[in-house]
Amino acid sequence: SSGINAEYGQIEEFNKNERIMRSRAVVCFHQQEYRELYSIIENCRFSRESHEKLQYLWNEAHYNEAEKLRGRALGAVDKYRVRKKFPLPQTIWDGKIQNHCFKEKSRAILKEWYSKNPYPSPHTKRELANTAGLTATQVSNWFKNRRQRDRAALTKTNKTMMLSPEHSTVSSSPPPPALMRSVVSSPTTHYTPCPTHGLISPTILTHNPYSGFISYSSNPETV
Repeated sequence: SSGINAEYGQIEEFNKNERIMRSRAVVCFHQQEYRELYSIIENCRFSRESHEKLQYLWNEAHYNEAEKLRGRALGAVDKYRVRKKFPLPQTIWDGKIQNHCFKEKSRAILKEWYSKNPYPSPHTKRELANTAGLTATQVSNWFKNRRQRDRAALTKTNKTMMLSPEHSTVSSSPPPPALMRSVVSSPTTHYTPCPTHGLISPTILTHNPYSGFISYSSNPETV
């Protein structure tokens, strides 16, 4: 009996260790064991230092479930509705209203970099986060969502052109620079200093519809 009680006490102590429970939550997220993830978050009170990471896991898990159910990527409105339906539990939320909209200055910084390279490295994301006053997670999500929107817009444009009687006419507008990484499988990049923020930005490959081949451009069109 005493042995059982001691073992039970060790389990209780284990479950109260915030570091361990946070790590378990991360593992559950990556293994897509979302029910277990929600249970851990809802039944353990975490310190404020853990809130941001666990809030991200909570929201992303619900986004992933919604996308799987609907069979498509979620837009900004869809994600807002998911957050309203599944609000953050008090164990990882201090009651402050979260603002999911970026300030215009922050958005301008991200747009400027996106026009040069829509696939920033983790190091660059951290630099952009510091410059824009955001978290690295927010920066990463912004780039991911922007790429999805641009791909959807490009697909819609291509469908419209195919249905048009003049679809065989060569367009005078090159494809958006931000999508060139998806057009060219292994682009050659050169790095030049970013004039505004002192970061390192690569020139990108653009396509000249009249020449029929890919050429270099050091002044990509801003998205």
